[in-house]
Amino acid sequence: QVQLVESGGGLVQPGGSLRLSCAASGSILSINSMAWYRQAPGKQREFVASRTSGGYTLYTASVEGRFTISRGNAKNTVYLQMTTLKPEDTAVYYCNADSVRTVVAGPLRNYWGQGTQVTVSA
Repeated sequence: QVQLVESGGGLVQPGGSLRLSCAASGSILSINSMAWYRQAPGKQREFVASRTSGGYTLYTASVEGRFTISRGNAKNTVYLQMTTLKPEDTAVYYCNADSVRTVVAGPLRNYWGQGTQVTVSA
């Protein structure tokens, strides 16, 4: 069983910064990519940023230049450094691990964390 646990959310003023962390645990052999998504109240979940195992990163346009996704020091961890936060960044942020291979034989699978709330407000 694979679990993703996010942390680091909270309340921050506009212009402030936060760093989210995501740690994947379980009998993991490899993960092709890890990503962050977010879901604001009344809206659909949307892609924020991703990082492949090879280091390729991708961002949605609204966070380009403000957010940075990076690999953590521990294996199978990823960070999302968020700067110059805006009220419209308020959402529940979810970590995603794609094409996960585990010790259990079978198809590669996709996993989600439980989410962490980020609120940007004065």
